[in-house]
Amino acid sequence: MSERSEQAKQPGMTSHSPLWEVFVRARRGLSHTHVGSLHAPDAELALRNARDLYTRRQEGVSIWVVPAGAITASSPDEKDAFFDPAADKVYRHPTFYEVPDGVAHL
Repeated sequence: MSERSEQAKQPGMTSHSPLWEVFVRARRGLSHTHVGSLHAPDAELALRNARDLYTRRQEGVSIWVVPAGAITASSPDEKDAFFDPAADKVYRHPTFYEVPDGVAHL
């Protein structure tokens, strides 16, 4: 048996492992940021590998791993047509609302 086919039988070493997108939250109160991608056979191993790859210096407090196939994204080429409908909804802008006295943060 060849070395390549031997590796394919080991867990986590298959060439058919799904691609996972990794998001890390650096500190409490901050949002998660996309930091990279990795291949892993399941979510648990993807999470462990992401921890080892992207938070080696303890720079994260939370990690998300998402199957790349589960992400649906808009196309940058269609940004004008995609975001134009929001322009006619001016009532969503905060200029139409009055902040009551004594309210520091909304």
